[in-house]
Amino acid sequence: MTQVYDRVALIGLGLIASSMFWAIKRGGLAGEVTGYARSAETRDKAREIGLCDRVCDTAIDAVKDADLIVLCVPVGAMGAVAEEIAPYLKPGATVSDVGSVKQSVIDAVGPHLPDDVHFVPAHPLAGTEHSGPTSGFAELFDNRWCLLVPVEGSDPEAVAKLRALWEGIGANVEEMDAEHHDLVLAVTSHTPHLIAYTMVGVADDLRRVTDSEVIKYSAAGFRDFTRIAASDPTMWRDVFLTNKDATLEILGRFTEELFALQRAIRTGDGDLLHAYFTRTRAIRRGILQAGQDVDSPDFGRGKAKK
Repeated sequence: MTQVYDRVALIGLGLIASSMFWAIKRGGLAGEVTGYARSAETRDKAREIGLCDRVCDTAIDAVKDADLIVLCVPVGAMGAVAEEIAPYLKPGATVSDVGSVKQSVIDAVGPHLPDDVHFVPAHPLAGTEHSGPTSGFAELFDNRWCLLVPVEGSDPEAVAKLRALWEGIGANVEEMDAEHHDLVLAVTSHTPHLIAYTMVGVADDLRRVTDSEVIKYSAAGFRDFTRIAASDPTMWRDVFLTNKDATLEILGRFTEELFALQRAIRTGDGDLLHAYFTRTRAIRRGILQAGQDVDSPDFGRGKAKK
């Protein structure tokens, strides 16, 4: 692979940023990668494990002379970070992000950026329940999708370079507009996470079984809910607050489907239940055929660092 950028700056050093660094190094995609995290403890840990070629003590130092700046902070913090670094961005540089909501990021970040800086929002559809600088690994994005969400007037060359980086990292890349992205993710990620949080919360509230039984017998479906529900609380709080409309729309549809299933169970409508489960099983098979998971437990996360 060939180098895409001379210098890349990663702002925020959690799972996604750390995995990006290891993947960029694996592919020789950047000459230098700088990094910054708000927490001194995180910066020290990053230095200790060799995460980034240079860990800076301010975001301003990290972005100086960078050709690509990737905001890897919670969605709710992106506007403030953009405002802080904007005066120090190199003319012609590209600013991107990895947030799982796009319209609110565009609204928060875009107004702060100078006219001579390119803005190409992005969202890699990959993750584990782990977080922090030690959680990353180079293979996280292999054969996963990264969605690029260019804004009005995005420079085609800047978009093409970012695409080349993500493809070099190992991802499949597609472009999408922000509104459609937020609706798609409300279906595929945001609402499932909310349901998982709810299911785990219900089990905790009911107290009809002891804690030891919940843990002991969780090899059934409950275990998979708990994996999802272990995700970073700050990130998910921001996701729901910033993708409110799409999430509420999909939750409304989910509620309607749930009522239909309740009615079928109450009335003994086995035909409806069988047809419904047959249709949903086919969706799972489609995910496997698309190479987006493996047909084994652990959600195909065997490579994730524990």
